[in-house]
Amino acid sequence: MERIIAALNQEYQMEYRCFLNYETPWQLLIATILSAQCTDERVNQVTKSLFQKYKSVQDFAEADQLELEKDIHSTGFYRNKAKNIIACAKQLMEEHNGEVPNDIEALTNLPGVGRKTANVIRGNIFREPSIVVDTHVKRISNRLGFTKEEDPVKIEFDLMKLLPKEQWILYNIQIITLGRSLCTARSPKCSECFLREECNYPDRTSKKIKKVRNKS
Repeated sequence: MERIIAALNQEYQMEYRCFLNYETPWQLLIATILSAQCTDERVNQVTKSLFQKYKSVQDFAEADQLELEKDIHSTGFYRNKAKNIIACAKQLMEEHNGEVPNDIEALTNLPGVGRKTANVIRGNIFREPSIVVDTHVKRISNRLGFTKEEDPVKIEFDLMKLLPKEQWILYNIQIITLGRSLCTARSPKCSECFLREECNYPDRTSKKIKKVRNKS
């Protein structure tokens, strides 16, 4: 674990960054809701005009659902996302004076907000140590042997036990970067990876290849 963390920090440095574009906490909240089953790049394209049209939490709370569905259509699952965004904005206005809370329970009580979204907010806005289990963190944490779980919440708690608290937010950022560049879902570039000496996934992959060759 110490060697992997040292390698990640050396390769990617220790800079906090968010892959979603935003200027306010509520913008990040809505962008994160939109990011479900959608790429950050697509979300950033959509929110560029979306946040010019809807300039406040109140604007989203008063939005027409059909119109909002059209505005966010390209992010996928647009009906459910539009419904949740409007309901979320209304609850923010009614219970939190339009402000985004930092408490995990208050966040997950908002429509459309699960632990992943809540941890994005807590980590990026409030700098609260948090682990965001997205598709990259799930895949690579399994490959590194940090967890055997498939459920994101169970993976989150496994990582919380293993990782130093000061590394939680950085781990999210670094693993997402690694997952996009080298440790991809299909055809990972194991031979180029700086973690190859600490990871047994290349061995499992080569064994699978040998089995296929032997069968043929």
